Amino acid sequence: MTHKKSIDSTGPGAGRFATTHWSVVLAAGRSSSPNHEPALSTLCQMYWFPLYAYLRRHGHDAHEAADCTQAFFAQMLDKDYLKKVKPKGGKFRSFLLTALKHFIANERARAAAKKRGGGRPVLSLDFDSAESQYALEPADDLTAEKLFEKSWALTVLERTMDRLRVELAEKGKLKLFDHLRTYLAAEPSSVPYREVAARLGMTEGAARVAVHRLRKRCRELLRDEIAQTVADETQIDDEIRGLFAALSG
Repeated sequence: MTHKKSIDSTGPGAGRFATTHWSVVLAAGRSSSPNHEPALSTLCQMYWFPLYAYLRRHGHDAHEAADCTQAFFAQMLDKDYLKKVKPKGGKFRSFLLTALKHFIANERARAAAKKRGGGRPVLSLDFDSAESQYALEPADDLTAEKLFEKSWALTVLERTMDRLRVELAEKGKLKLFDHLRTYLAAEPSSVPYREVAARLGMTEGAARVAVHRLRKRCRELLRDEIAQTVADETQIDDEIRGLFAALSG
């Protein structure tokens, strides 16, 4: 199977749903497809912190959560494991959380952590920064599951903004992005357009047009990020609604 980006937002086929990371993982199964492990690895890199945060909120200390997350992904990289746990609704995040719960319930986490995946290469996960990132989470009444959802939502938004920043940097418009990104936040910016326009040496009208274009591109990139983690195009809008619900919860 040939792996392609899910959405080409700039070409004539903009909005077309193609092969996603998750659909590649599902289709590959036990096959020797060269796309299987790269696709799964990409998704694991995206979701390791939400799972780590889930484990911390579930009562594991930092060391246990790190070991369990690493061991879980080591086992996930074994193609046979995909045959044992069925995806819930075709969403990769639901599949991962369900799989992790099975992993813990069967008391395999401790043994797997000691073996580090039985000698298999494991993902390079930045656990050194994980605890400082987890410390930023509010000590509120969020359940482990809700914290997982919120961490997932923040990760998707962060990846979206990183991609938008890289795109603007490649076009020599990094200064534009750095000044206008405040208008992309969910909460309205308190900075008047005339002020940021003056800093950028453009008219207020031009600044408003630039923000409109950035918002449009940001929405396209967000859809692309979401599309990588569902098995069906019809689930994208529902996932986006879930993302914002997780942030507001």
